[in-house]
Amino acid sequence: MNLLEVESISKIYGSGETAVQALKDVSFTVQKGEFVAIVGESGSGKSTLLNMLGALDTPTSGKVFIDGKDTFSMKERQLTVFRRRNIGFIFQAFNLIPELNVEQNIIFPVLLDYQKPSKKYLEELLSVLNLRERRGHLPSQLSGGQQQRTAIGRALMTRPSLILADEPTGNLDSKNTREVIALLKATAKKYEQTIVMITHSRSIAQTADRVLQVSDGVLTDFGRAQDARRTSVMHGPEWKGDWE
Repeated sequence: MNLLEVESISKIYGSGETAVQALKDVSFTVQKGEFVAIVGESGSGKSTLLNMLGALDTPTSGKVFIDGKDTFSMKERQLTVFRRRNIGFIFQAFNLIPELNVEQNIIFPVLLDYQKPSKKYLEELLSVLNLRERRGHLPSQLSGGQQQRTAIGRALMTRPSLILADEPTGNLDSKNTREVIALLKATAKKYEQTIVMITHSRSIAQTADRVLQVSDGVLTDFGRAQDARRTSVMHGPEWKGDWE
């Protein structure tokens, strides 16, 4: 069953001779529980696409359905609440609130929704993320890996069906990168969530269930990661190194 359905999304910035078409008639679906990697060079349109999936930007044309709901048909207030409750965002820069400790950062989206955080679920997340001993620490007192695990906890706290991750390991070393990706996949499986992740890393993309590439605003579905590797060897250089 599809959790995410993207129908003919296009995005044009500007007008006339200065118009830039960031996305060109992009369509694809993502099944519930699937882990999809989106790859492509800088400026290819992949970040624009992720913003469309998360309803952070509006397409020039096309539709996005999350769990059967047309996000761009919603009024602003309705969309804000829907996004907060159904989509978890993880960013390269962590985007933690510096004045809040680990626990406060994790529960912040729930409080923002005027809800009472589940203490049981919070304790479970802190345990799964190995952050129990850091729960009272500020972001400035954490390592990069610990900050990203806190950001993952914040994304998971509202129990969203969709996790959107924009280069979540871009500021981490190789050891923390492996740990964060393994943790993200494990928690998504545990809590039955779907992941769509932007990455420049070939090794990370290879861990996904499926790989999509965006180039000059055009999307190509490589299918399963292992099939993508075999195809690229025969037909192109895309998988011979990391995307820059």
